[in-house]
Amino acid sequence: MEQRKHWWNGKWGRVARKDVYLRVSGDQWYVEQRAGGADGVSHFFEYESEEAALDTVRALLAGPDEWRELSVRPRP
Repeated sequence: MEQRKHWWNGKWGRVARKDVYLRVSGDQWYVEQRAGGADGVSHFFEYESEEAALDTVRALLAGPDEWRELSVRPRP
């Protein structure tokens, strides 16, 4: 599975931190919504197209948080 994008709400701490990930494997697209950092709780969504996955990402990023996209380093 390849991670394509990662967004973070810019807040530190187990209670406040939220992350959203966009991943792809073959023809399947995946969105992970995580609350609470690395040990937090995740919800997963699966899609057959990138556009459908991005629609969910846009909905998850809507709201009062100031989301920032974190860079994904290309693999050598």
